[in-house]
Amino acid sequence: MRDPLDVAAVSASDLSLPPPSEGSSAVASRVARARDIQAKRFAEEKADGVTVNAEADGVLLEKIAAPDAAGRALLTQAVDHMKISARGYHRVLRVARTLADMEGADAVRKIHVAEALSYRRLPVAR
Repeated sequence: MRDPLDVAAVSASDLSLPPPSEGSSAVASRVARARDIQAKRFAEEKADGVTVNAEADGVLLEKIAAPDAAGRALLTQAVDHMKISARGYHRVLRVARTLADMEGADAVRKIHVAEALSYRRLPVAR
C-alpha cells in the first residue's frame, strides 16, 4: 500500500503561472524510458525479481544509487538535521536514483538528492 500524499491547495498566483513546458505525453515517454533504464540495470546486476528502483534494497540500492560526494554530504547533513530514519534514507536514495534516470543521468548527483529531499513531508508543528 502506498503512503498518502498531501497536496496543498492551489493559490491564485499559481493559477496565473505559465503553462508547463512539458505535456503529459512527453512526461509519460520520459517515465517509460526511465523504467526501461531501470529494468536493463537490474538485468545486468542479475537482481532476481527487481525491475524498478522501488524494489531495490540493501547492498544493491547502495550500489545503484550511491550519490556523488556532494550528494552524499547533503544527504548526511539532511539525515542529521531532518532526523531521517534508515527507512527514510533509503527512500531518498530510491527517489534520487529515479530522478537521475528520468534525466538520463548515469550517476546520482547532489541535485537529484536535493530534489528527492524536497519531496519529503515535513513534520507538522503542533
